[in-house]
Amino acid sequence: MTALLQAAADAGGRGLLIGFLVFLRIGAAMAALPAFGEQSVPMRVRLVLALAFTAIVAPSVSADVAPLSEHPRVVMVCLASETMIGLMLGLVLRLFVHALEIAGTLAAQSTSLSQLFGAGGEPMPTMSHLFVAGGLALAVMSGLHTRLAEVLILSYSALPPGAFPDTGLIRGWGLGNIARAFALAFSLAAPFIISALIYNVALGVINRAMPQLMVAFVGAPALTAGALLLLAVAAPLGLALWIGTFDAFLADPFGVSR
Repeated sequence: MTALLQAAADAGGRGLLIGFLVFLRIGAAMAALPAFGEQSVPMRVRLVLALAFTAIVAPSVSADVAPLSEHPRVVMVCLASETMIGLMLGLVLRLFVHALEIAGTLAAQSTSLSQLFGAGGEPMPTMSHLFVAGGLALAVMSGLHTRLAEVLILSYSALPPGAFPDTGLIRGWGLGNIARAFALAFSLAAPFIISALIYNVALGVINRAMPQLMVAFVGAPALTAGALLLLAVAAPLGLALWIGTFDAFLADPFGVSR
């Protein structure tokens, strides 16, 4: 009986250690994950979400993590390496939210609406708040929780636990995703930037033709009204482009199939 209790205690302790090592990566990623890691989400809720993701991911990666729990020195290395990997994953996924924020800021500045700030969260223009709220809602409705669990499980194959990842590969991967985020942001804001450019050029031509006309008083309200109409048309199309790009990234976050 004592032997059975001792074996059960050893197995339980090993399982808790495996869960703790998995929690290191997931808990660090939870600080920056889209939707689940927002500042508006209470800290206790984020902790519960991190534990829930740990319970989902741990059984799938226990074969990779279990050998590490037998070596105390490797466990100490995991305290730093797993935290760094998890934070890196969260930040890369967070870039897609930043792309929405940048797109909204570019669109607002192009259409003279940058002074309209949202009431909650980060001090962003209202367009950025609309893009971020719409994008996160689409992501959650499309099953973001299951996709994130798949990404976290896949990360143990691309970034093995117990060792620091290669800095050269991480640098290239990070820079590539940053460039993609800025390109995506400009693509989302392109209708507003192009329309504002054409409108301001036309306004300048009218001002040269009729200097006595106060084009600023006529053009500013028209630009604002046109921007709101363009927002109603372009925002759904832009969010569809964003969610498609985000889903494609979640399907192959480490470029394995390229």
